[in-house]
Amino acid sequence: MRICVAGAYGAFGTKHLDALSAIEDVTVTSVMGPTKAKIEALAAERGIAHASTSLAECIGRDDVDAVILATPTQMHAEQAIACMNAGKPVLIEIPMADSLEDSEMICRVQKETGVLAMAGQVRRFNPSHQWIKAKIDAGELNVQQMDVQTYFFRRSNMNAKGEPRSWTDHLLWHHACHTVDLFQYQTGEVPSQCYALEGPHHPELGIAMDMSIGMKTPSGAICTLSLSFNNDGPLGTFFRYICDNGTYIASYDDLYDGRNNPIDLSDVAVSSNGIELIDREFISAIREKREPNGTVHEVLDAMRTLDRLEKCFEN
Repeated sequence: MRICVAGAYGAFGTKHLDALSAIEDVTVTSVMGPTKAKIEALAAERGIAHASTSLAECIGRDDVDAVILATPTQMHAEQAIACMNAGKPVLIEIPMADSLEDSEMICRVQKETGVLAMAGQVRRFNPSHQWIKAKIDAGELNVQQMDVQTYFFRRSNMNAKGEPRSWTDHLLWHHACHTVDLFQYQTGEVPSQCYALEGPHHPELGIAMDMSIGMKTPSGAICTLSLSFNNDGPLGTFFRYICDNGTYIASYDDLYDGRNNPIDLSDVAVSSNGIELIDREFISAIREKREPNGTVHEVLDAMRTLDRLEKCFEN
């Protein structure tokens, strides 16, 4: 399998390059980035044969079988559609778009072309959440409440590597997207009720720096999500699953019970790296000619919920 990584020198492009290096029979044959000197330097450092500032050039190559888009969110829809029209399966980093309209357009083109398109909902693949999902599927757990905190200290436009961003991140369409999709995935339901509140907008970035979200499924499970770019403390996302048969706390790839006893996840997956696991699923689905876990169509309901939440800000 020969892969192009677009947005390769960004924070998550680098994570995908590292993850792909651990997967057998996979070669990154092309990388794309907006700055010629930087993308060529990255290709030379990693021993990648081709580098370009043009996605069209990359997906036009015979030695590119599939594409991972780790580019700015605002480019996802246009670039994903270009990949599908070129016959290249595409994994779109979260979120697949920053509007319901663009998300629906991606799904429409996928149906028209029949080319595999997967949304990068990595929480589905973190071993901690996989362990919970397996218990739910086995009938051993039911989620009563998910209490989630997504906290960063990001008052300037910097990425996860501490480098300046060329675009502006968003608490709702990016960071809440993780939890909205995960809540629907774990409960198997679309919320029948949802609300959102946002705090003041940053005077320069133009985005809300704090947000509160609540959701409830038809069967009664609830989710409470707090998000902030103003939090000067422990950073990251922390999930508390309050279930009918136990309480569990997930932090990325680690899992604890309600009394902070660690749970062994060594048998859950071949890796503890969620990015590697989502890349493995993408590649396996292409090879096996099947739909992956996290197709754009499966994730569309989460994008519809985000659209409903965004409308709360208009009231």
